[in-house]
Amino acid sequence: MSTPWTITFDCADPAGQAAFWKLALGYADAAPPAGYSSWRDWQDSFGLTDEEMAEGATIEDPDGLRPRIGFLAVPEGKTAKNRLHVDVHVGGGRRAESPAREQRIEERAAELVAAGATVLDRGERDGKLDHFVLADPEGNELCIV
Repeated sequence: MSTPWTITFDCADPAGQAAFWKLALGYADAAPPAGYSSWRDWQDSFGLTDEEMAEGATIEDPDGLRPRIGFLAVPEGKTAKNRLHVDVHVGGGRRAESPAREQRIEERAAELVAAGATVLDRGERDGKLDHFVLADPEGNELCIV
């Protein structure tokens, strides 16, 4: 039996990071835990303040297939290259028709740049666009493939 798990990003702005990654992955705000009708009910049951609640955010795959992603406020900023990053698969794989694949990759990269990402690298293979390496609004690397 597998163990439930969540990917968690340390960050300065949990709500902002959650909004960016919801767009990047097609995720939604996480539903409140079982037994609670809302996050406010959950918050009140533990006596948490609004400031404490703002220290984190969680998003989830609306289809329930992929892992939840958490965002946790920490005081320090990012200082080095990620050892782990997310690959956002929009191109359809390397066997996909090249012009259409490149267009999907270009479009998603442009959408994420408009949402605050930065292009770190435009990767080409055999003279064709293969991927983009981006940084999210807080500098975490991700690839659009």
